[in-house]
Amino acid sequence: MKILKILLSAVLLALLFLPAWLQATEFIESAAFSGKNGIAVAFAVPVDKAAAAEASRYTVFEENDPDIKLSVTSAALGSDGRSLQLLFAEPLNSTKTHVVRVQGLEGGVDLNFKVAKPYFGHLFSILVAALVINNFVFTKYLGLCVFFGTSKRKKTAKGMGVVFTIVMVASASMSWLFYRFTLIPFHLDFLQIVVFIGLVSLTVQAVDTILRKVNPVLFNSFGVYLVLVIANCVIIAVPLIMSSLNYNFLETFMLALGAGGGFLLALYLMSSVRERLELAKIPPTFKGLPIAFIVAGQFALAFLGFSGLQLF
Repeated sequence: MKILKILLSAVLLALLFLPAWLQATEFIESAAFSGKNGIAVAFAVPVDKAAAAEASRYTVFEENDPDIKLSVTSAALGSDGRSLQLLFAEPLNSTKTHVVRVQGLEGGVDLNFKVAKPYFGHLFSILVAALVINNFVFTKYLGLCVFFGTSKRKKTAKGMGVVFTIVMVASASMSWLFYRFTLIPFHLDFLQIVVFIGLVSLTVQAVDTILRKVNPVLFNSFGVYLVLVIANCVIIAVPLIMSSLNYNFLETFMLALGAGGGFLLALYLMSSVRERLELAKIPPTFKGLPIAFIVAGQFALAFLGFSGLQLF
């Protein structure tokens, strides 16, 4: 009986606040980021211009930081009475979901809505960021042991890049499943590094066995570097980033695919240059790894040009 009373009370409260919630929800047609420091809102019906122009009515903050309120400098309503432009004192971080609250704008209704990038654009941004903008090799300098060891020939570089991407996606997917359905529910997230390393080792061993049977030539060309994938910093960095940013499965998949593709891109670019370096006149002191480090540094400088790039 006690549980039934609680359920009835919850239903009555929902019915009490439902009309206002529906009115607030249907009142907003669209809301999106506009420029670097603006939010554009489209209302379903015209609103009072004087009320909409009061910047003090608006409370805006990032969803993950509700205590930090963003300063609204101006609120301008269009001539049609439906299009609103909010301007802020500082640029907005469009990668984060923002919450906008409006007090008593129309008919005493308090509006509460969210502003975020399109989800497909968010997923694509994660992929491109891991692939180019925040390339794990050229901007974070991770996985250099395997990178320099397998970038001497294009064929070996492409094979290692593909194998690495497969291992990355498989291990990241399994890590997400274990983290979401085992570690978090049982409060074992402090063991995430141990679990992630074990899953990576399991995946690499499976790829090692399959590759040994399917393509022995490619397997022999990798040598010891296939086993070193287990200790590669990139392949353990992706699950750790996933857990720290609380990514869902699709976001984790795009991050792993971008990280693997970025490693493949780095290997292919480096192998293309190193094959040409064998025919170039290089001082004996710089032959081998010294010239390879110089070339990698030049690639890193080039990739720094993508810093701060936002596609959506």
